[in-house]
Parts: sequence; C-alpha cells; structure tokens
Amino acid sequence: MALSRGLRCCQRVFSWIPVLIIACVVLWSYYAYVFELCLFTLTNTLEKVAYLLVFHVCFVMFSWTYWKSIFTPAASPCKKFQLSYSDKQRYEMEERPDAQKQILVEIAKKLPIFSRAQSGAIRFCDRCQVLKPDRCHHCSVCETCVLKMDHHCPWVNNCVGFANYKFFLLFLSYSMLYCVFIAATVFQYFLKFWVSELPNGPAKFHVLFLMFVALMFFVSLMFLFGYHCWLVAKNRSTLEAFSAPVFVNGPDRNGFNVGTRRNLQQVFGEDRRLWFIPVFTSQGNGHYFPLKNRNSEAHNPLLANEDMWEESEDGSEQGSLAEDQDPSVTIEMEE
Repeated sequence: MALSRGLRCCQRVFSWIPVLIIACVVLWSYYAYVFELCLFTLTNTLEKVAYLLVFHVCFVMFSWTYWKSIFTPAASPCKKFQLSYSDKQRYEMEERPDAQKQILVEIAKKLPIFSRAQSGAIRFCDRCQVLKPDRCHHCSVCETCVLKMDHHCPWVNNCVGFANYKFFLLFLSYSMLYCVFIAATVFQYFLKFWVSELPNGPAKFHVLFLMFVALMFFVSLMFLFGYHCWLVAKNRSTLEAFSAPVFVNGPDRNGFNVGTRRNLQQVFGEDRRLWFIPVFTSQGNGHYFPLKNRNSEAHNPLLANEDMWEESEDGSEQGSLAEDQDPSVTIEMEE
C-alpha cells in the first residue's frame, strides 16, 4: 500500500516535467526577444517600442490561456449520475450480468443518456461508480471520469474536456500567434547575423536559436490546431474521432454534429466578443448534448419533466441540469 502511494506521488511529480520544459522555453524566449533582440540589438526606437508592445500582448494571452488549460479542474459527473445507496446494493448483490445491465437501464431512463457501450449496454464506470453521461470517459491518469473528455495532455498536465476545451484551443491559437510574431520580426536580424552584417556576441546565439525554435513549434502547433479545428467543426472529440460513439441504433460519428455554426457555439458560446478571451462561455453543463437525430431526445423523460432535475435546498449542487438545458433542446439542423 505504501509502495503504491509512493509510486503515485512520483508519477504526480514527474507529470509536471513537460510543463516545466514549456515554461523554461517560454521564459528563455522572453529573455531572448525582449533583452537580446529589442534592447541590445535594435537601434530604431519606434521599431523597438512597437515590437515590445505587440510581443507583450501575445505573451500575456499565451500565458493566460496556458494557465487556464493547466489549472482548470476537469469536470466530473454530478451526483445525479451516481448510484443511490439502494441501487448500489441491488447492483452489487446481483450476480447475473444481464440482470445488472437491466438495473442500469432502469436507472438510465431517468437520466439524459443516449450513448451506449460497444456491446449496447449502458456505460457504467466501476471505479467511479457512476453512469457515464454522453461523451464522458474515465481518465486513468486523473483517476476520474471527465465530462466530454477529449484527451489527457501531458503538456498541460491535465485532462482536456468540457471544462477547459475552449482554453486549450485558445492556447494553441495564441501559441501559434506567439511563434509567428517572433519568427516574422526576428527574420531580418536572423539574416543579418547569418551573413555577419551584425557583430558577433551573445545576441547572435539567442536570435538564431529563437528563429529555429519559433518555426519548429509553429509547424507542430499548426497541424495540431488544424486537427482540433476540424474536430470542432464536426463536433467530435479526439476519442470520438478514433472510436465513433454508439447509440441505440448503432455507431454514428456524426451523432452530435448539429451544424458548423452551432458546433462552434457549443464550445465558444453565442457571444462572439468573448470567443478569443479565456473565460468560460461553453454552452450547457457537459452532462448532455444535442443530437443530430432529435427523435431520440424526444423519448427521454428528462425533457418531459424538468422538475426531477431540481436540486435540494441544501446547496450541495450549485444549479440544476435543467438550467442549461436550452442549448441542448432547442436545436435545428443547418442545411
């Protein structure tokens, strides 16, 4: 037991290494650009001020989105998806797998669950003891079920899911902008150092490597960002792109695709002024999502009786699932 606990502690410590690597590279790039290039190499005051102003805007937005991607806790299913004490006893005492599946089916009838396991059974997490909402998956690294899980990213040491997917996309976009700005403004001085028009010194080393590092990160980020833009347009997660979600009628990769515009709104919200700011504006609460086939939603008791989702007055759950229901119910397919 002690050995297992020690290994988990070591794993948590080592999991921060990729984040520290990124932090060190960014801090070095800040020093190289601000001091070695702008302060020690540039002679034109107007150019120097303009470069520093735009650079710091990019740097702040990059740092802000990276911070939010790392430290936004992964959202987990609420108590409504946990088995009650009586249901848990009934489930554990039942030895027949078919009977256990039937118990889960009965419980799921009261919940907005439309996806199924590959076998057609209700998706249930034995570790977390919860019925998995649509698009929810268990992360073995975080050791919890994550709402609309996309993937576990070692570079942010966090699960990318419903709670921080917008922040992750903004982090990728501002990282690209950061790299493009550095490469574009450093390029002419990179050539001057390369052909020895500028005197050799510490700045030469920093400027040359700054150019290479910026281009290298930009190329890798460009492919990753492009892939996630395609996922958002199709309303798929990385996991769903590799394994199509299964519904009552079978697998369907486009089961949650409700049109490009509404797919974007699910992630970024309806107010376009907040799309590029790292504040949470995603629609809903991560427990259910509009389906391409609206008929399956119409048969769910949640939509017929919203009162069953209202929480008790003890304040244990802030708000109710019904509060964020509008984006998931009032949906029309785009042509």
